[in-house]
Amino acid sequence: MDLFSFRKPKNELESLPDEQQNTPFIPEEMWIKCPKCNTMLLTTDMEENLHVCTKCNHHFRMNGRQRIEMLADTDSFIEQDANLESTNILDFPGYEAKLEKARKSGSKESVICGECKIGGIDSELCVMDSDFMIGSMGTVTGEKITRAFEYATENKLPIIICTISGGARMQEGILSLMQMAKTSGAAKRHSDAGLLYITVLTDPTTGGVTASFAMDGDIILAEPETLIGFAGQRVIEQTIRQKLPKDFQRAEFLLQKGFVDAVVSRNNLKNTIVKLLKIHGYGKEAE
Repeated sequence: MDLFSFRKPKNELESLPDEQQNTPFIPEEMWIKCPKCNTMLLTTDMEENLHVCTKCNHHFRMNGRQRIEMLADTDSFIEQDANLESTNILDFPGYEAKLEKARKSGSKESVICGECKIGGIDSELCVMDSDFMIGSMGTVTGEKITRAFEYATENKLPIIICTISGGARMQEGILSLMQMAKTSGAAKRHSDAGLLYITVLTDPTTGGVTASFAMDGDIILAEPETLIGFAGQRVIEQTIRQKLPKDFQRAEFLLQKGFVDAVVSRNNLKNTIVKLLKIHGYGKEAE
């Protein structure tokens, strides 16, 4: 008998079958599974494709900074009101801990606002951030968006707002709900000045955000399969006692019903916005 057959393997690889030994090891963080088609995607490939599945076109969520990088011209974004932060104004139990956890994402609030160039055109850009409490709307969120509208109105700029939200922030109670009227009023004053407001609805856009500034846009765009609504589907079904269509509250369904002007894939979103800005007379000075 071969004496070497009793030798203890030096490491785990030596005890594996030959076919497993030849399989290269790839760290988990290098892959991501598409929830729609179950395809395993290289993280680098997905990032290069603007966080869109290369097989089925599923749009993964992007955080605020990633979306700014996608839409704003390189090094043109100048953030406004970056130091405004939410506080526990109603002494809601556990709210401080939730805010602290949310800030670990790198954002101070659920929206990032600033002036930038989009295709060389001066614009005001607001991007809601899914990393901060799923983009929920608190008093600071409403204040930042209102200030962005006021800045755009004063400086005669078009404004583009990318929404993502679970709705009003319950920890701030009625003060959060007041932001619906506050932001809508600012949008109306911007409109009265003859300026363009484009909204980009991303998954999900729900609750008080949908019921206010998200649907106030002169032009409303949405990414594919975005969930858009006020109340949840089950709540509506229980209220009206009817079964709703499977694609109810999805962007494509709302497009058919006239609530959305266009469903635009992410890789064509910036070009679409630039084209709309030019159609409405912006950017002529840069040409």
